[in-house]
Amino acid sequence: MADNITHKILRRHLISGDLVPGTDITVAPDQILIEDATGTMAAMQFEELGLDSISVPLAVMYIDHNVLQIDDKNMQDHRYLRTFCERYGLRYSPAGHGISHYIHLERFSKPGELLLGADSHTSTAGAAAMFALGAGGLEVAVAMGGYGFEFPCPRVIGVELIGTVPNAVEPKDIVLEILRRYGVRGGRGAVFEFHGPGLEHLSTSGRATIANMIIETGATTAVFPSDEQTLAWLAQQGREKDFAPLVADDGATYDENITIDLSELVPLVAVPHSPGNVVPVADLPDTPVSQICVGSSVNSSYDDLATVAAALRGHTVHPRVQLTVTPGSRQILQTIIDSGVYQDLMQAGARMLEPVCGPCVGIGQAPLQGDASLRTFNRNFPGRSGTAEDRVYLCSPSTAAASALTGRITDPSSRPPIEPRPAREPDTALHSALITSPRPAEQRAAVLVERGPNLVSPPLPEPIGDDLQARVLIEVGDDISTGDMAPDGAIAMSVWSNIAACARFMFNRLDPGFHDRAQEWGGGVIIAGENYGQGSSREHAALIPSYLGVRVILARSYARIHRRNLIAAGIVPLVLPSGAAEFSVGQLCAFSGLRQALVGGESSICVEVAGHDVPIRAAIDLTEGERAILTDGGLLAHIRSGGRSPVSGSPLPSGVHERVNVKESV
Repeated sequence: MADNITHKILRRHLISGDLVPGTDITVAPDQILIEDATGTMAAMQFEELGLDSISVPLAVMYIDHNVLQIDDKNMQDHRYLRTFCERYGLRYSPAGHGISHYIHLERFSKPGELLLGADSHTSTAGAAAMFALGAGGLEVAVAMGGYGFEFPCPRVIGVELIGTVPNAVEPKDIVLEILRRYGVRGGRGAVFEFHGPGLEHLSTSGRATIANMIIETGATTAVFPSDEQTLAWLAQQGREKDFAPLVADDGATYDENITIDLSELVPLVAVPHSPGNVVPVADLPDTPVSQICVGSSVNSSYDDLATVAAALRGHTVHPRVQLTVTPGSRQILQTIIDSGVYQDLMQAGARMLEPVCGPCVGIGQAPLQGDASLRTFNRNFPGRSGTAEDRVYLCSPSTAAASALTGRITDPSSRPPIEPRPAREPDTALHSALITSPRPAEQRAAVLVERGPNLVSPPLPEPIGDDLQARVLIEVGDDISTGDMAPDGAIAMSVWSNIAACARFMFNRLDPGFHDRAQEWGGGVIIAGENYGQGSSREHAALIPSYLGVRVILARSYARIHRRNLIAAGIVPLVLPSGAAEFSVGQLCAFSGLRQALVGGESSICVEVAGHDVPIRAAIDLTEGERAILTDGGLLAHIRSGGRSPVSGSPLPSGVHERVNVKESV
């Protein structure tokens, strides 16, 4: 059988199921990636499993999100996560060392391996021929405990790249072109696998830009071949031994095929308020900007920063513009210092930020209300920047640099070609010096996991009952992001380790009364449009409604990770039929025989809505495995009941059917 790369990797890691799109498969990950914003919930839920150690070859905890430390909550999180890693065998990357996706690509990426991460942009590692995908914290914790990762097998879209890019067109423009074609929903249930002669000159860091941002189409991940570019990258990182060639077989097929002629691309920009609103830069009306941000988890490689520096060398940024630059890792920071790129950026007037997520998640550099903010980031959802009435545009480093000089969004292809400074050899010893190694197994049991008062275990849902009556709590539109449910920003994210405190921020931008209404009514139903829960993997967006008593959501469609997070949290994601009557807050909805419908494999359920003349037939679009999780009361209860067997390591010890008590330290 001629296999594509996606199927080759999945087949090597397959525990159960068949590679048929839409059916359940279980895979055994080689590597686990967790970052601090999602990591505290993932860690506390891992502890609920009652295991003595992780059961995967490699797991790394990165501190890159909550590092502002406006009070002691962030440091409580960091101490907990550090001692958790010491206790259970993870590696630990400290605050300031860099952004998880860049460090993982530099230090741990291996062609042909499977990486699961508690962050949606884990897909970045697909640049090095990994199958790398994001998931919610509980699913990652379960996989880290040796139970594998279950998900619907994706279809594979083959993307043939031909031609060569013209002046000032960059990898960011390639992924923006894919978003222009697919929008933020068209990639759902799919892997984008790249091939073709256009890859010959596409560097691994350039591929990382595409793999990172492909998630904004709703896709599962992106996969690139392991070729000469991969070997060059690994050699630069001192890891030639990790190289293994990996390409699609001759005659391999895809579920869908597209071709992108790189020579026909032009600089593109995503306009507010969606990564899918893509237009040529040259087609924009005159758009002054007051802020430009370069870097973050995408476009913060050496090549990206050197490109900006080359365009700015000998000039200063427009007096109206504040320009910030964020390196992706401490290694990149050291390299731009050694090569002179740092000096070029400083002399041009850029503000140099430390290598953390920062403004990408609304922590610092909040823009002016109503003013255009141009960013090389991956998302421009409303309010994500930290400013409620923001106007964020997404672009390539070349477009950002040209615009920094003119003070307005500028097509960089109209400017002469630039020559970036060549990179010096990176200091690969930084990772070995600063990322901890796992403690020997015989020492771990003595480690005290230090949990401060800001860290509170998430609630455990009750199993779904047969009959449910609940009022409509809120009705929201299409493409609502998880950032609207568990908002970004320094204040809200500082309490992500405490669901009760975090819950006060849910839907604040859309309806400030949501939290109090949900508490007063003892729960209810959320009504939503298409692609509900797009964006971040943050499972807080599912744990909060579970805590508030929400047991059912009615939406026209769901984003992949959030849908799975809802199921893991014991919330049933029902699908609204087209043409359903409108809802209003306070309407009573009655779901009769809900549990029986799940157990019996029913494809729909009747929902009676007060004020509607005709009941709604809501679709139950769930796999057999998802139904079992919901009827058991969520993924943790499902694991405890023996609903899934471990694929490696030891089964759950006896006596863990009650909540595990973890030693606390204030």
